[in-house]
Amino acid sequence: MAVFPRLLFNLMQRVVHQLLPNSCYTAAKKVKQYGFFFKPPSLRTPHPPSFSLYPHVSKCSLQDRASHTLVSDFHGSLLRPSSSKDCSFFPYFMLLAFEGGSLVRALILLLSWPILRLLDWESKLKAMIFISFCGLPIKSMANVSSTVLPNFYLDNLNLHVFEAFQAIGCKVVFTSVPRVMVEGFLRNYLKVDDVVGTELQTCGNYFTGLVSGSGLVVKHKALVEYFGEERRPDVGIGAPDLHDYPFISLCKEAYIVNNEDSKGWRSSVVGRERYPKPLIFHDGRLAFLPTPLAALCMFMWIPVGIFVAFFRICIGIVLPYRLAILLGCWSGLRITLEGYNRTTTLDSKQHISKKGVLFVCSHRTLLDPVFLSTSMGKPLIAVTYSLSKFSEIIAPIKTVRLARDRAKDGEAMRRMLEKGDLVVCPEGTTCREPYLLRFSPLFAELTDEIVPVAVNTKVSMFYGTTASGLKWLDPVFFLMNPRPSYQMVVLPKLPREWTCGGGKSSYEVANYIQTQLADVLGFECTKLTRKDKYLMLAGNEGLVAS
Repeated sequence: MAVFPRLLFNLMQRVVHQLLPNSCYTAAKKVKQYGFFFKPPSLRTPHPPSFSLYPHVSKCSLQDRASHTLVSDFHGSLLRPSSSKDCSFFPYFMLLAFEGGSLVRALILLLSWPILRLLDWESKLKAMIFISFCGLPIKSMANVSSTVLPNFYLDNLNLHVFEAFQAIGCKVVFTSVPRVMVEGFLRNYLKVDDVVGTELQTCGNYFTGLVSGSGLVVKHKALVEYFGEERRPDVGIGAPDLHDYPFISLCKEAYIVNNEDSKGWRSSVVGRERYPKPLIFHDGRLAFLPTPLAALCMFMWIPVGIFVAFFRICIGIVLPYRLAILLGCWSGLRITLEGYNRTTTLDSKQHISKKGVLFVCSHRTLLDPVFLSTSMGKPLIAVTYSLSKFSEIIAPIKTVRLARDRAKDGEAMRRMLEKGDLVVCPEGTTCREPYLLRFSPLFAELTDEIVPVAVNTKVSMFYGTTASGLKWLDPVFFLMNPRPSYQMVVLPKLPREWTCGGGKSSYEVANYIQTQLADVLGFECTKLTRKDKYLMLAGNEGLVAS
């Protein structure tokens, strides 16, 4: 009796093959493979064998490879293979849809995922390309690919493949995903010589969402076209599936990665210290890799997160410091203040002085002065170079906008110091990664009563900073996180011998404080500035119109 359903399905298979397009036919084959409706478990197609025709990439010798040529796939090879093959591309298209498009576009991509799973590999990829790219500016998508995606690519590099990339001289990557998604990262961070990827159709300055006439890149055919019939690359690295076997079989040496690389990801991850180029700046709102399940959780949290952010803003504006901290912690905020004591942070001479104290902070978000003021339980004045009107309205402390004129800004800060304690972030802009930007020395010329404050934050869902997005939403996105944290360490007041009054130049004072804060936070000092950041991420100098 078990044979009859099998014969019936084979007959239906032939009919479907003749009448329906290839994508639907492949979807029917999936039904056959997984046994939906028709096949009993005993007749389901077994999984492919665990052994492989080619050795693992860790067996590749890395000695004397400078003159050799390496070819590799991107997803599933250079990036650690996903535990689910169906969703290996999805997170990166979701990043493009969310960061380059809109929340609605990202939601459409998520809602289409159950349908995409029924399609064959080629149709699925074309559908994700269409949803993510259709109607978006070429410049915008190129910017997202170069400023948002590298952060996630570096987090998911396969260690063994990365080591091969470092050892071998000439590197060419073949991928079926759009070239615009990967080329900037591969050339800037891995020094890849060339990238062969799928080309997309454009209309004016916008993507149509359709692939070019040549279609998706077929890797083994593209390799033959690139190198010719006679020449063979020295090393080929691919995934252990039927799509990559023809590709790597054209190389003199062929190696594969396997799913064990994703299961033991802690041992196969590439540490930050091994990055060919430090990742100091990156953009985008999402602080996690949006797999289908993670993206679903995000969309379910957003309505709740908006309410939570509004609640946290209100208690910060209306309630006294202690009650605001109590309710803030109850809502999920984690605030830590170390080293601050009203009686020991400043010596008795300070109390005689009419001037206030200058708190010099490392800069992580626009909320740094707010959290410092609330945690200390005292009103502080914050100075900033560019602040949106919305951020000024919701700020529970006094804010002063600077004019980027050294003389005017110095005079304005001196006046504020005469009125009370002042908070300044001499980096001039935020940095998400464990680096400190160059400290502007202007603050050191204002007073000798300087207290350094090391500030760090952690988020799980949304970044509270942006270079190319809407800056007035920065505090909202930070407060929308389920459990954001602020860690602040107040250092002892700067010794007089390390102030301008003690004979040091303002540059020496600024560099000394930068080094002190970096040591406390475990960060690295850089000479980069606000201008460097915004030119790199947004193509402007980061000014906000008043």
